Amino acid sequence: MEIWALVMFAVAVLLFMLGYPVAFTLGAVSMLFGTVFLGLDFFNLLPLRIWGIMTNFTLLAVPLFVFMGILLEKSGIAEELLETMATLFGGLRGGMAIAIIIVGTLLAATTGVVGATVVTMTVIALPALIKNGYQPELASGTIASAGTLGQIIPPSIVLILLGDVIGVPVGQLFMSAVVPGLMLVLLFILYIVFLSRWRPAELPCRPAQGQDASILRALQSMLPPLLLVIAVLGSIFVGIATPTESAALGVVGALALALFNRRLDMDMIRHASRHTTRLTSMVFMILIGASAFGLVFRGMGGDYLVENVLTQLPGGANTFIALSMLMIFVLGFFLDFLEICFILVPILAPIAELLGINMLWYGILIAMNLQTSFLTPPFGFSLFYLKAAATVPLRIAQIYRGVMPFVILQIITLALLFIFPDLVLWLPELMDRVQAP
Repeated sequence: MEIWALVMFAVAVLLFMLGYPVAFTLGAVSMLFGTVFLGLDFFNLLPLRIWGIMTNFTLLAVPLFVFMGILLEKSGIAEELLETMATLFGGLRGGMAIAIIIVGTLLAATTGVVGATVVTMTVIALPALIKNGYQPELASGTIASAGTLGQIIPPSIVLILLGDVIGVPVGQLFMSAVVPGLMLVLLFILYIVFLSRWRPAELPCRPAQGQDASILRALQSMLPPLLLVIAVLGSIFVGIATPTESAALGVVGALALALFNRRLDMDMIRHASRHTTRLTSMVFMILIGASAFGLVFRGMGGDYLVENVLTQLPGGANTFIALSMLMIFVLGFFLDFLEICFILVPILAPIAELLGINMLWYGILIAMNLQTSFLTPPFGFSLFYLKAAATVPLRIAQIYRGVMPFVILQIITLALLFIFPDLVLWLPELMDRVQAP
């Protein structure tokens, strides 16, 4: 029966690759294998699991942060940031690409909605980059990579879902992700600087004009999102609010910023509400399907089989981490982060705990790895968002070539986090000492 549990896993992955809806595929495969091998009465346990999902207070942060991100995206903050940063850094060689990375970082810390960020930056920045002489590969790679920073920089939906799956406080995950996220941003910028020295013809600069005015305007455009980031993340880090409560605070702040920018109206609220409801419903339907899948997988003894194999590996915990990261990376070529998070991670997390691995550190390694799934061909979602939103001629092969250096930089960051766990654990331990009586 344990072997049939692995067959069930393989069938589910195959159906995902064929394009069947994730939530319903999980439920159907679970019902089929569960009924055949365990009987219908086994599913009497399922309603209790679904009730636990629907009453989970932490998961309430998902719709709140999504709603906050859509409000900010519609409030015009992204457009203003891109325009002012491009003017400010345009006088540097490669300055426009650096500006996009900085804007992507700020949007990641406020909106966190990858699709909206990539589409917005593609529509606004891609034509300007091509017009100023940037190669299509570099332009598309920079935009797609900067747009996916919201997957690792808090407040991230990935971190909220991961925290629930592996049983780690979301606030701790947020703190642990700050240094790795900033490291990744720094590597992206250093790569652009390196290219500007190595191949200067491909990274032009435009004459700086009105630099003092540009600095003042940039500060003015950066101040509102920075204040919102400080309010949302600061309230979590100092222990004033839970992630769910800080998400509610973020929604209030996003409404205030939209009102300040004179963008707040009923159409905007209706659009944000519809989008939030659609995305949240999708996440929770996948959660319910994954719960059924996990119940049957464990009932058939699949977890014991996987545990016995992975705990007997030579090299112990380090081999397990390397193998699990490789599995997640390879599956990221074909599956969405939600599918990996809800199907594979619940199988790996108990084994990691059994091996004595720090779950906070392991969670950030998974999150950094999951971020690459948005950029890896052939099914990287950011690549599809960029291609669909591009208003200039752009081949999918050019996008694939453009993101490859940034994927390599993410793998380098993942390796550094694996070799130096303190990069992840330093900030949470510091905050614990600060808050200790």
